[in-house]
Amino acid sequence: MSDSSQAQAARLLGGRFPRFPLLAAALVAAVSALAIAVLLNGGDSHAHAAGRAARATTNVHRTQASATPATVTAARGPAAAGAHGATGGKRANVSEVADPQEANSFPAPASVQHKAAATPSKAGEQVVAAGAPSDAEVKHELAQMQAVERSAKQAQQQRLTPVAGGNSVAGNGAIPIPANVPEVIQRVIAGANAITDFPYVFGGGHASFVDNAYDCSGSVSYALAAGGLLSAPQTSGELESWGAPGPGRYITVYANAGHTYMYVDGVLYDTAGRSGVYASRWQVSPTDNSGYVARHWPGL
Repeated sequence: MSDSSQAQAARLLGGRFPRFPLLAAALVAAVSALAIAVLLNGGDSHAHAAGRAARATTNVHRTQASATPATVTAARGPAAAGAHGATGGKRANVSEVADPQEANSFPAPASVQHKAAATPSKAGEQVVAAGAPSDAEVKHELAQMQAVERSAKQAQQQRLTPVAGGNSVAGNGAIPIPANVPEVIQRVIAGANAITDFPYVFGGGHASFVDNAYDCSGSVSYALAAGGLLSAPQTSGELESWGAPGPGRYITVYANAGHTYMYVDGVLYDTAGRSGVYASRWQVSPTDNSGYVARHWPGL
């Protein structure tokens, strides 16, 4: 209430109640206080309303900001998982080129006929190491088993007798499946054993895992598929991006645009360097890895 309004109220009250000047003054003060309180409360209400609106807007922005990463992750998650899948990386769609090592792989003549292979998954079931520990058990007992692994590898290397005049493993061409490696490695070895003496034919094993001859990448793809590490045959160029970079503990694939091979538990598996058309792909002596990309499966 303004000063003129207060004075006017005082005159009116004083005129009507001349005998009670103190009462008139008290009433004027009360009315003034009430008016000020109403004005102040009205201002606070507007301020509180504005504050609530601002907080609501802020909360909306916060909600949208927190929801955005989750939405993006949900949208990207399945696509990212699908892009990698069992192959350990998006396929580069690299076409097969001539294998520079073909002459050393004893390509089969047209007259050579060989039975068709089983599916990789079927071959991977031929694991002879009964009671092998699971991956979790191997990891848990890793420290205690290292000495045993070294001893087993030495014993295995002693059993890898080469064919006279060549590097291929003698006997039936298969190597023993060790009991002290993860089951997936046992399956890879079993798959490799299943086609170890198949002839070499460029492009063999690419139209289908089931074939009667395999080239370098067809052979490696078949063995990896037996371990569940590959879902479709890949060319040597595509295997350059398989898995993860660098050598692995149990398995290392070496690949370039024209040729590929691998080491499984320290033993070379290669079409080049065999001792004949039906000789084993397992070989006693290591080879020169220069010019090749090393890849491994994570954790293996």
